[in-house]
Amino acid sequence: MNAKTGPSQSEGDVNRSPRRSQWQAHNLDDPTRTLLARDSAVFLHQSVSTPCLSAIAKAEGIWIEDTVGRRYMDFHGNNVHHVGYAHPHVLVAIKQQLDALSFAPRRFASARAVELAEALGARFQSLTGHAGKVLFTTGGSDAVEVAIKLARVATGRFKTLSFWDSFHGAGFGAASVGGESLFRNGRAVGPLLSGTEHVAPFGCYRCPYGHAVDANGQPDLATCRLACAAMVRYVLEREGDVAAVIAEPARAVPFIPPPGYWQAVREACHAHGTLLIFDEIPTGLGKTGRFFAAEHDGAAPDIVVLGKALGGGILPIAACIARADLDLAGDYAFGHYTHEKNPVTAAAALATLEVIEREGLVENAARVGAYALERLHAMQQRHALIGDVRGRGLLLGLELVRDRTAKTPAADAAEQVLYAALSRGLSFKTTMGNVLTLTPPLITTREQMGQALDILDECLGEVGRAP
Repeated sequence: MNAKTGPSQSEGDVNRSPRRSQWQAHNLDDPTRTLLARDSAVFLHQSVSTPCLSAIAKAEGIWIEDTVGRRYMDFHGNNVHHVGYAHPHVLVAIKQQLDALSFAPRRFASARAVELAEALGARFQSLTGHAGKVLFTTGGSDAVEVAIKLARVATGRFKTLSFWDSFHGAGFGAASVGGESLFRNGRAVGPLLSGTEHVAPFGCYRCPYGHAVDANGQPDLATCRLACAAMVRYVLEREGDVAAVIAEPARAVPFIPPPGYWQAVREACHAHGTLLIFDEIPTGLGKTGRFFAAEHDGAAPDIVVLGKALGGGILPIAACIARADLDLAGDYAFGHYTHEKNPVTAAAALATLEVIEREGLVENAARVGAYALERLHAMQQRHALIGDVRGRGLLLGLELVRDRTAKTPAADAAEQVLYAALSRGLSFKTTMGNVLTLTPPLITTREQMGQALDILDECLGEVGRAP
């Protein structure tokens, strides 16, 4: 699937879905409808954002509560809620920092920002073996663009190689290297950044190179010979002047890379003087059961981008972390963000890192995720709708199909399951139209996961039995 014809990995334009309207008719009261109408009247409309589904009154831990009083286990959360909503330690850190120092102009050093940069640099060194240096932004899209600019300066090249169906942000640069039609095409976008080459991504269940998988969804590497990675090398060889390969180490759809994929890409980048940028905005900070998703695959990037959960699910902050020897652009202003060294957002991020470490949340994600995958594979045996189960840690996906042999996407069934689950108190999202994607907080317990999977199991049975 390419960006022009394939479905988006985002939720898609469900704003006008008849099933959405039916759900709202049964689950909203008049004050909520009034608030949604006011929201719709003042915000510019865009897919997957406005008009809204419902209204939120409270968010705490793994739970969100709407204005009608219904509570939902939030297994979506835009991947910002790794430590749960309103974590007390993060809230206290923010309040204390507001009293101590609420802002720092970027030309002045901020102790909290320095501490955060040191902490992330140390994590980067553990991943790559190289000292890391950092720039902060207020959003992941901006941090991606910092990484692209840095790669251009460091290599003297301007081209990038990235993947169809990927998402790296909504800015012109980030959308250019991204591969989702929802963010790339249409009159609102127009011509994008030049030199942004794309290839098909890894995705063994739906291999774009036509290779099959076994009954467990695993690729036959002896047959496919990592054709997806070989294409990256082929393009780097033919182009000859690519500054950077930028990619999600584990795709947020989700798709998990086949064994050896990133080592092969890393070697190809090294051979052609190309930097490797990993966008860990949704997958970093422990989501996959390792602090960085890249740790699973033994391939060290040159630059890593973090965001979303870094602000503790409260404040927006993102980071571009690069090898220290890439600090070559001191004469240029390629970040230059007003809140670049904001002590309050830095305090939130430091507190988030402390919670992840103190509460063993990376390890918890690995344990609970393993339990979830076991349960989901068992569900696959009972529900013909489930064509594939995949994931790592608490990045989980079930691909629904109408026919397992043909792998015909069951997008309508996925939407039915989504709204049936919402009615039972479980929120998640669909990606690519037919993939139920679960990204719960890292604080999710085994018992809570079991409760969520019971709901999902019930909904799959209900939809699967429907005529």
